[in-house]
Formats: sequence, structure tokens, C-alpha cells
Amino acid sequence: MADTTTDTPDEGELAADYLEELLDIADLDGDIEIEVKNQRTYLSISSEDSDDLQPLSKADVVQALQELTRLAVQQETGEFSRLILDIAGSREKREGELEEIVSAAIARIEDGASQAALPPMSSYERKLVHDMVSEKGYQSESQGEGADRHTVITAAS
Repeated sequence: MADTTTDTPDEGELAADYLEELLDIADLDGDIEIEVKNQRTYLSISSEDSDDLQPLSKADVVQALQELTRLAVQQETGEFSRLILDIAGSREKREGELEEIVSAAIARIEDGASQAALPPMSSYERKLVHDMVSEKGYQSESQGEGADRHTVITAAS
């Protein structure tokens, strides 16, 4: 029987190393935590001085850094990475924004619309939206392709 264990670093370690180098280049201080939940790696970057990471915590910047980090990990492992990056609480902030978007869409349905389409978002954000919609007693499905993939909410049948 062949030994299937390897001495290669895991996805979280590779991603943390990559992000540490980026923080060093940008001359920013940050602590990186790695957590694995449901076979997905979550990396959180925080700082005692939250202003240090503010330029990096904007949704578009976090998304771009997450994609770059995924590519760096994929380059090392040869496997697709689905890691999730949080910078200075950006994930929690985005979840709050998504809650507001979902609530506004449901309000449109309650006002008589047959459905409400949300703006395009990442697969992770769409999953969060599907969960939020379900908790509120409505239905949702993803539509579209690639960067145009979005969620459409309807009343429960």
C-alpha cells in the first residue's frame, strides 16, 4: 500500500504565507487566523489598530485579494481553492449589507412584484443570500452565467 501522506503545506498555510508577503509589501501589520469549516478554509486578517487594514477591507478589494490568494494557492497545489478571506471584519459587514439587500427585495415582493432579482455576486455571497431568503420563508435560485450570475427571489409556493 502506497503512502498517501505528503509533507506539503495545506491551503491555509500557503494562503497565510502569501498574504503575509502582501502585507509586508504594503507595510501593513495584521494577524492572520486560519479556520477550516465544512472542508473550506477561512482566513481572517485583523489588526489591533483597525485603521491599518481599512484600505484593504473594502468589498471589492477583499474580493480581489481573495481571488489572488486562491490563484497563488492553486499555483502551489495544482488544485482549485475555495478559500474565503475576511479583512478587518469585512465578511460580517458584507453579510449585513446582504441582509439589507434581501430585506429590500422581499419588501418589493410583498408590495406585489412577482420576483426580485439581486445584483450579481460571488458564489459564497449567493449561498448566504439563499440561506437568508429561506429563513424568511421565501424561495431563491441563482440565474445567469459567470460574472452575471445573480439570485432571484420569489414568494414560497
